[in-house]
Amino acid sequence: MGQAAEETTLLFDGADWNFETLNNTLNAIEDIALNDLGLNIYPNQIEIISSEQMLDAYSSHGMPLMYKHWSFGKHFARDQMMYQKGYSGLAYEIVINADPCIAYLMEENSMTMQALVMAHACFGHNHFFKNNYLFRQWTDAEGILPYLDFAKKYIAKCEDQYGLEEVESVLDAAHALMDQGVFRYNRPPRLSDADRLAKMAARAKHAETTFNDIWRTLPDLEVEEEEEMEERQAEVRNIKLPEENLLYFIEKASPVLRPWQRELVRIVRNVAQYFYPQKQTQVMNEGCATFVHHYIMNELFNRGQISEGAIMEFLHSHSSVVFQPEFDDQRYSGFNPYALGFAMMEDIKRISEDPTDEDREWFPEIAGRNEWREVLKDAWANFRDESFILQYLSPTVMRNFRMFAIADVAKESHVHISDIHDNRGFRQVRERLAKLYDLGMREANIQVVAADLEGDRALHLRHETHNGRKLDTKTKDAVLTHIETLWGHEVTLDEV
Repeated sequence: MGQAAEETTLLFDGADWNFETLNNTLNAIEDIALNDLGLNIYPNQIEIISSEQMLDAYSSHGMPLMYKHWSFGKHFARDQMMYQKGYSGLAYEIVINADPCIAYLMEENSMTMQALVMAHACFGHNHFFKNNYLFRQWTDAEGILPYLDFAKKYIAKCEDQYGLEEVESVLDAAHALMDQGVFRYNRPPRLSDADRLAKMAARAKHAETTFNDIWRTLPDLEVEEEEEMEERQAEVRNIKLPEENLLYFIEKASPVLRPWQRELVRIVRNVAQYFYPQKQTQVMNEGCATFVHHYIMNELFNRGQISEGAIMEFLHSHSSVVFQPEFDDQRYSGFNPYALGFAMMEDIKRISEDPTDEDREWFPEIAGRNEWREVLKDAWANFRDESFILQYLSPTVMRNFRMFAIADVAKESHVHISDIHDNRGFRQVRERLAKLYDLGMREANIQVVAADLEGDRALHLRHETHNGRKLDTKTKDAVLTHIETLWGHEVTLDEV
C-alpha cells in the first residue's frame, strides 16, 4: 500500500511523455527554481521540434526567425552529414535569449531528458540571460524577434528588387566582418524602447512602400531621404577615431553604399551585437544552466517526484555533459565550459557550506556563511568568464583539474613548467587561465584610424598585434577584399 502511494507521487514513469506530463513536470521544476533557488526569469515558451528542425535551427544561430544566406545552408549540410554518419549527436535543446524565453525541445527525448532540458534551458539559461550585466547592457530580449522578423522580410524584398547576387555580395562582406562589427567598450547613445520601436516601424513602413510594385518605376527609388542623410552625416562627424566597430563605421560613412545596402549592413551588425555577450560568458552561462539542472533534478528525486530509474538516466547524461577529456585524449580541445563552470559553482556551494582552512584563507567573504545562493546569483549577474575565473577559481578546482602553467617562448626549442600546485603557482595559473577567456586576447583588434571622406576616400585600418601574433596573410587579404566591397575605394591595413 505504501509503495503504491509512493508511485502516485511520481511526475512520470518511463520514457514516454505527453503534454500534460510536460506541464506537470515544468510546474514542479518551476517551484524549485523560483521558491528554493530564487531565480528571476523571463516567461517561458517551449517548442517541441524534430531532429530535422533542430538541425535547421543549428544552421541559423538557433534563431526561430533568420534571413536567408548560403552559409546557413552550408552549416545545415555539414551538421546533417555528421549526424547521419554518427560522428556527432544533436543538442537536447536550444534556448533563445528573448522575452519570452524560447526553448526548443527535441520530440525524440525521453521524459527524463525533457525534464533535464527544461531545468537547464527554461530556468538556468533563462535566469542568466535576464540577469547578467552583459546581456542587460548589449541585448534587447524584448525586441530581438520583431527585429529579426523585419530583417527577414526586408532582405527577402531586397532579393526580389535588386537580385540575389547583389544582396549576397553585401551580406558576404558584412558576415566576414561580424567579429569586428560590435561595440566592445563604447557605444553611441541608445534610443529609448519607444523611440527604437517607432524607428523600426517607420523603417518597415518605408520598406513596404519602397517595394510596392506600383512604385518600382519611380526615379528616386534608391535616393536616401534628406532627413535620414543629414542624421547619418551628423553621426559620421561625431565618430571619434580610432573606431573599433568596422561595420558601424562602414554603414555610416561608406561613400558607395545605397540606403538598402546600409540597412543590410546594419542588420548584420545588430545580429553580431546580439551574440556578443554569449562569446564572453560561455563558461558562466553553461555552468549556471548545468548547476541549476543538477540541483533541480536531485531535488525532484529527494522529494520523491522522479524515480530511481529517472535519476540514473539523468546522472548518465549529466556525466557526459561535464566530462573533461585528458590533455592527451584526441577529444581534448581545452577546458569543457560545462565541466569548468559546473565545477566552480559546485565548489562555491561547498566553500559556503563546508570550507577548509585553505578556503577560509582564499575566500574569507563566503567561506562557511552558507549563503551560496546569493553568492552564485551575484556572480551570475555581475561577472563574465574572465572575471569569474579570476575571482572564484579555487585551489581545490585547480587540483581536481590538474592545472599547471607552461612557459612557451616561440624562439626556444623547449618549454618548461612555470607554475604548479603551490600558493604562488595557484595564483599565477588562475591569472593565466582567466586571460584565455578575454576576447581581446583571442580576436584581432582592428580599428579604423583614418578615412579621407573628402579626398581620395581611402580607408586606413590598424591591427594591434598581441604577443607578436600577426594576421594570417591569406585570410587578411580575403577580408580586405570584403571591406573594399563595402567601402568602394582603397583600403589599407597596418600591423603594429
